[in-house]
Amino acid sequence: MRLGVIDVGSNTVHLLIVDAHPGASPVPHHSERSVLRLMRFIDDDGAITDEGQRMLVEAIGGAARTVAEIGVDDVMATATSAIREAANGDAVLARITRETGVELRVLTGDDEARITMLAVRRWFGWSAGEILLFDIGGGSFEIAQGADEYPDAQVSLPLGAGRATINFLRDDPPPREAVSRLRAHARAAFTEARDAIFADRPAPTRVVGTSKTIRSIGRLVGGPADPLTGAPAPIHYAGLKEWEPTMREMPSDVRQYLPGITPERSYQILAGAILLRTAMKVFDVSTLTVSPWALREGLVLRYIDGLD
Repeated sequence: MRLGVIDVGSNTVHLLIVDAHPGASPVPHHSERSVLRLMRFIDDDGAITDEGQRMLVEAIGGAARTVAEIGVDDVMATATSAIREAANGDAVLARITRETGVELRVLTGDDEARITMLAVRRWFGWSAGEILLFDIGGGSFEIAQGADEYPDAQVSLPLGAGRATINFLRDDPPPREAVSRLRAHARAAFTEARDAIFADRPAPTRVVGTSKTIRSIGRLVGGPADPLTGAPAPIHYAGLKEWEPTMREMPSDVRQYLPGITPERSYQILAGAILLRTAMKVFDVSTLTVSPWALREGLVLRYIDGLD
């Protein structure tokens, strides 16, 4: 069967269409995205501005038209932290449905962690053992851990790469003091989560990162994917530490020329690198494996599981 996923995140509206059936790996058929950087359109009261709403309607409406043109058996439409945490989130959802016909399901942070862990487990298999997962979004940072398809411990922190850029790194490039403030804030949040939620978990046998931000960092720090298997190169803490000062000294319009960094990610990639490096430090991670599968693939897998 052919399935569509419309994923409304803090940075992009991403449409993924796959061919899938029980017992088989989903096969991508079509993918497209619209870059919004929605965190820029949050006002002082925490509401999504009218301009941000218009951009959402346009992007989601475009995805819906593509779905209709290609034809799918079913479509899932989800929203994450930007709409979830917006002061006017319910009104925005109602407007999107009214003007596009698309009804978005708002995922909680725990939903994101659980569904992403399912995708990661299916990608790496049971032999991966105890997995510790880092997922950097535009508005939130999910951490999950467990030995099964769903995590035994998870947390969603308001520490996405876009949010951190707006809250801490407004200057381009940012001064050292701003970087230090972000690092200190992230260290405190990650340490509190580690001690309160993950202290009783066994040491992970594999640490995995997902999301476009982490994949971009992986291409910069780790190099190209394996030419035989297509597997992304791992991210080493030492390599990330070495690259961070270089990115810090560059304005965002120059960072886009770095290996693996796309123009739409260049403005927030520094914050993403700082957050990832800090999380690796707090959780004592020297090497992180990058997963090609994440939330969208997890949504497809969970849907297909329900058919079997």
